[in-house]
Amino acid sequence: MSKLEGRIAIITGSDSGMGQSMAEEFAREGADIAISFHTDEAGAKRCQALVAAAGRRSIVQQLDVRVEASVATLFEAVDRELGTPDILVNNAGIGASGSKVAETTTEEFDNVLKTDLYGPFFCCREFIRRRQKMGGRGKIINITSVHETIPSPQNAAYGAAKRGLLMLTRALALELAPLKINVNAIAPGLIRTPMTVQRTDDPEKRRDEMPNIPWHRPGEPWEIARLALYLASEDADYGTGQSFTIDGGLEMNWGQGA
Repeated sequence: MSKLEGRIAIITGSDSGMGQSMAEEFAREGADIAISFHTDEAGAKRCQALVAAAGRRSIVQQLDVRVEASVATLFEAVDRELGTPDILVNNAGIGASGSKVAETTTEEFDNVLKTDLYGPFFCCREFIRRRQKMGGRGKIINITSVHETIPSPQNAAYGAAKRGLLMLTRALALELAPLKINVNAIAPGLIRTPMTVQRTDDPEKRRDEMPNIPWHRPGEPWEIARLALYLASEDADYGTGQSFTIDGGLEMNWGQGA
């Protein structure tokens, strides 16, 4: 039997990159998928085709995770067209502007926190309310980053949001344990996605960055998807409140040579 047979999964930001890979992987294992996109509807349609090729149902919904009403609309569409969700993956996110703190505007800082921290909070809240009505059980997976731990100059907003998401993950794991809802995080390092392509595919930048990664390569979206599949399945029922780093050894290499 497939690992996610009959499950319904919401994967935010599933129009490309890691989200799209997770949608395809989950569908192959029997899940129906709610695909969301912010601006790339064409990418979301490509994801829908991948889900259909795996023989599963899906919906495509525009989503702005910063806006409570938009999040509510997504969950209402899932209820109506697929059913009560069993799995939530908070994958949608943005990077920071690359500005130093003294030069970061309030609007820039707010936009990162609204997207990368408030968005998962809004989605978790809607998901939990539905699982409570179903008597509990379910899986929440929050996509954080190695920057939940590693400080990154000129990216303070991003680090603050991802560290905050880690602590939200841990708090929810304790709150939801009586309901048998697992809450975990995945902390990727440098993964080859549309958001990082300028770093992963530029030869000069690769020469600068790959020596910092013990495996000397960026990760691939499917590698994140396979870990997410484990956390979404019954195989991971005893794991909760954890962050699973997948970064080619980057985090452990931080500070070497000091």
